[in-house]
Amino acid sequence: MQMVSTFLLTYWPHMVAACSLVIGAAAAIHAAMNKNDVRAAIAWVGVILMSPLVGPFLYLVAGINRIRHDQLSTQRSRLIKDYVNHAREPFKDVGSLAGPQFASLRVLGDRISRFPLHDGNHITLLDSGDEAYPAMLKAIDEAAHCIALQSYIFDHDRIGLRFVEALHRAQQRGVVIRVLIDTIGSKYSHPPIIHLLRSRDIRTELFMSHVLSLRMPYANLRSHRKILFIDGHLGFMGGMNIRESFMASLKGHHAAHDTHFRVEGPAATQLFAVFANDWEFTTHERLRIEDWCKVTPEAPQPQVPARCIRSSPDRFIAATHNVLLGALAVAQRHVRIQSPYFLPDQTLMGALNTAARRGIQVDIVIPGRNNLRLVNYAMTAQLAQVISAGCRVWRSRGNFDHSKLLTIDDGWSYVGSSNLDPRSLRLNFELDMEIYDPVLASKIAGRIDAEIAQSDLVTPESLKAIPFIKQLRNRIIWLASPYL
Repeated sequence: MQMVSTFLLTYWPHMVAACSLVIGAAAAIHAAMNKNDVRAAIAWVGVILMSPLVGPFLYLVAGINRIRHDQLSTQRSRLIKDYVNHAREPFKDVGSLAGPQFASLRVLGDRISRFPLHDGNHITLLDSGDEAYPAMLKAIDEAAHCIALQSYIFDHDRIGLRFVEALHRAQQRGVVIRVLIDTIGSKYSHPPIIHLLRSRDIRTELFMSHVLSLRMPYANLRSHRKILFIDGHLGFMGGMNIRESFMASLKGHHAAHDTHFRVEGPAATQLFAVFANDWEFTTHERLRIEDWCKVTPEAPQPQVPARCIRSSPDRFIAATHNVLLGALAVAQRHVRIQSPYFLPDQTLMGALNTAARRGIQVDIVIPGRNNLRLVNYAMTAQLAQVISAGCRVWRSRGNFDHSKLLTIDDGWSYVGSSNLDPRSLRLNFELDMEIYDPVLASKIAGRIDAEIAQSDLVTPESLKAIPFIKQLRNRIIWLASPYL
């Protein structure tokens, strides 16, 4: 026994060094073999080798995608098959409706989304919480059969309490309810509202919350989707979380802005299919489309073609990225983008720059005052790369705007939860919708143009005028942009 103790005391540094070498080598090999982006692979191998023990631990927590690809693929195939059997024939003639340049974009969507493009949808733009929340609460109060609600953030504040009470009233009427909140998003307010929901016997679960497994709350994957689905035919989606900061009636002149969408028709059923997949992944309970979509009345006029585009850190990791590249490739006149967090990767930035160099007018609106200071620093660090190619970047003067909007040639729109940053494009579970409708595209374009009219143009001169120490700070923060 004494010999063992003496051995350990004498050679423990060598043992620690050996363990560190073995663990580091294993982590570095895993990163090299599993990272498809060479820059990510090099970065992680560097962190692992230069930071013994600490580097492998960071890679274990934030670098490994633990989503079960086969399980998700099986669930999605089954849900999509159920949806297709439940739905009408796909819509194909987008050229005569939105413009001939969009015909190839429809084909791209067919191959990326796996959801068919359907017409028969009535889609309404809702401006910020003062329009969106009352419409959502009214729909909950009128629900007779089922409610599915998914949100990244569900705050325990005045508007959050209104949603809880509306859900509780529906529960008392016998409505079947499922609520899914992201684990990270649930912690934005204290106490978390999940306790109140469960105290009202409302079935509520947290996404990615297994405390004793590697899918822990601090893991780097989050559900950023926002879905409300009611009675088999009505849905809401977009960029809005549930929090009172987006309501001028509650926050006055300090209220932030955002955009949400009311969806009636086949695309609403697609919202449910996405929710049902996430619910089954979280709880292993299968929600059948046949049970949740018993009543599907005809949507009001006008009706437009639309479909959901899901992206997530599995086999569909590049879905939104590929749709955006395709949309920028077919643009002929004008690209309008509004994003609160504009941090495109080099491929997407190259597509934006190529569009501008082709003579396409590319307008990008970002907040003048951002709610995430580090993201704002990183955004500023790379604006010169798009401005030098001819893109116009505008910083809005008003309150923070959380909208995620894109229109091409006033005929096609892309809306939803995705930001143009690495987290949304590679790490988050996101939900967007492509819509072939000149009327809605013109409304969105008008909203962006109105924002531009009250914005300041970012120029090379204004970027050079930033003090060197702040430019250096911005570039250092920019290096960490994939994890902001």
